[in-house]
Amino acid sequence: MEKGLVIKSTGSWYKVQKPNKEIIDCKIRGKIRLKGIRTTNPISVGDIVQFLMLEDGTGLITKIETRKNYIIRKATNLSKESHIIAANIDQAFIVLSLKHPTTPLEFVDRFLVTAEAYSIKAYIIFNKTDILSDEEKEDLQILRFIYKEAGYESYEISAKQGTNIDQIRNMLPGKISLFAGNSGVGKSTLLNSIQPGLELKTGDISDAHKTGKHTTTFSEMFELEKDTYIIDTPGIRGFGIIDLDKQELWHYFPEIFKESHKCQFNNCTHTHEPKCAVKQAVEEVRISETRYLSYLSILEDENEKHRLKF
Repeated sequence: MEKGLVIKSTGSWYKVQKPNKEIIDCKIRGKIRLKGIRTTNPISVGDIVQFLMLEDGTGLITKIETRKNYIIRKATNLSKESHIIAANIDQAFIVLSLKHPTTPLEFVDRFLVTAEAYSIKAYIIFNKTDILSDEEKEDLQILRFIYKEAGYESYEISAKQGTNIDQIRNMLPGKISLFAGNSGVGKSTLLNSIQPGLELKTGDISDAHKTGKHTTTFSEMFELEKDTYIIDTPGIRGFGIIDLDKQELWHYFPEIFKESHKCQFNNCTHTHEPKCAVKQAVEEVRISETRYLSYLSILEDENEKHRLKF
């Protein structure tokens, strides 16, 4: 039995890297499912798997080793199923832009909630700062302040011009880092800047809708140096929350969790209860209204009927 790291998934075939760096094309034997979760992809990039070598040089995956974490979202068209974006991640970067296209803040917050739920350290990257007007740059500083108060570090970059790329590159050694974002925010351009030679395909922005065109179809992992990997993910148009207890949702908003200890009721939902410290903090602008509205949106969206699609 061989063991390896899944570095690319194309639906039915998986590229698995052995410890000696040899890459084997593998398929799955039978149906391997994550216990308790219906997924469109039972194996994801970042998984450690066991496989049998076949006579034709391909492999047959027989077992997935226990995951330490994963990033998961609702599948695009199947409301009762989910899609695992990647597994066994050390840190995650959400890449966004304020224009061409504009990234909705609720999308960012849903991604951050998922990262919090699986104890994945998350960072925010504001790309395309070179095309911002003076007024938009002021908006950017307000957003950076909001997320700093919530407990998240953020970075301003221009992947196209190569501005501040070293700040991101210096955070990667010795870790498995996932990069995600809406289509068109410049994620692939950023990764090409971090590691010249990747030659990831970059796309244009649709003039009609000011949204990005998908250029990455499947998640893929790249080794930059020893023990250092980056995961490129498809541009995500929607990020439905799944596999989270809605009664514990406030645990995954760090600034709400911090204030919740002052609430009158231990089971306060921070929506309608009297003497709610969280609502008071929102009124006093100690918690951002945009973050609080994201919390309410996820909380009210019990069945994800209104799953975001961008």
